[in-house]
Amino acid sequence: MINAPKGFKPHPFPYHHEVEIEIESLTNLGLGIGRKNGWVIQVPYSLPGEKIRARIYRNHKNYSSADCIKVLVPSPDRVSPACSLFGECGGCQYQHLLYEAQLDWKKDQVKDSFERIGEIKHEINDLIESPRKYGYRSKLTPHFEKGHPEHPFKIGFLKQGTRRSLIDVDHCPIATDEINCALPEARTTLIKKKSSLKKGGTLLLRDTMSGVTQDPNEFVQERVGSLTFQFRAGEFFQNNPFILPKLVDYVIRQTRPEESTYLIDAYCGSGLFGLSAASKFQKVIGIEISQEGFWGAQANAKLNKISNAEFILGDASSIFESIEPTMRPCTLVIDPPRKGCGNEFLSQAIAFGPTFIVYISCDPATQARDARILTAGGYSILEIQPFDLFPQTRHIECVLTLQKNC
Repeated sequence: MINAPKGFKPHPFPYHHEVEIEIESLTNLGLGIGRKNGWVIQVPYSLPGEKIRARIYRNHKNYSSADCIKVLVPSPDRVSPACSLFGECGGCQYQHLLYEAQLDWKKDQVKDSFERIGEIKHEINDLIESPRKYGYRSKLTPHFEKGHPEHPFKIGFLKQGTRRSLIDVDHCPIATDEINCALPEARTTLIKKKSSLKKGGTLLLRDTMSGVTQDPNEFVQERVGSLTFQFRAGEFFQNNPFILPKLVDYVIRQTRPEESTYLIDAYCGSGLFGLSAASKFQKVIGIEISQEGFWGAQANAKLNKISNAEFILGDASSIFESIEPTMRPCTLVIDPPRKGCGNEFLSQAIAFGPTFIVYISCDPATQARDARILTAGGYSILEIQPFDLFPQTRHIECVLTLQKNC
């Protein structure tokens, strides 16, 4: 009998109890959901329609977590993963799932978020797929531990289901070929100085126009459409350059320049959306809370010879205090962090009343939550368009377009 770890709750299943279940669906984290006697069991790397044998390792208040021990009846959508570490490395959730089925499930997860969290029923467009299914990621950030004379030195990603344990990764199939070519040397250099490391950290590999850099402070450039964007290698910039032009073009179309004269770009970062759309509008105003991002947006406007874009350094929650009320009709572009927008910002946006709102999000759950507030505040949804920026993973980018009710 295997001893249960400290703190294990034995209800409703003992530790390492094995059950046979049928997987019904997937969570937004990519976990398979099955039931035993009505009790929910979540199992990573299992697929809807499969019959599996699972082994319980944790009981929560309303469900249990288990490992997939054996697939008894496989799904017709099950495929062989490209990575030998799949199932151990926590970076990817869907390499075992046919790509077309990945798109279908991601669409269902967007639909579920809007219906369950936003209480909104609206048609969800089919996902716009990535031109590359592997080899697309232009930024990789493997972690490393503090060197220890008695333990192997690992450089990689969190082991699936853990918060601290790393799994050693010397090649990543979703990263670009250029990053995978640079990774061995970067690993060797770090391993040579492991004994001098006082703590763990993160290794950066950013693939841009000038090649792969490991210096987070180095200024790099990326071409998107007809524009060139400069930013520090360690700063945020979309990590799938192969689908990015499609995303930007779609956002520009959704800003409705034929019906709107001004564009306000909140959370503007280095100016990706605002500057890309500037030629379509009389004036663009971008707001950025980060001083680095603010300087970057100004530099990118100058770099691309764009004179009708103005950038303001300030909190997005007080954005509308700096904008002339005569800037009408206008479109508001929102691209917030994963946590979404604050209630104060949403209240001010509703009071300001832009004609259109284009909301880009990497988390459909927080986007749906905010959409509920915006629709209650007098806006109607025109379109919900997900993009598959991160194939083989559970992550979804989604663009929501709203129009102010007359």
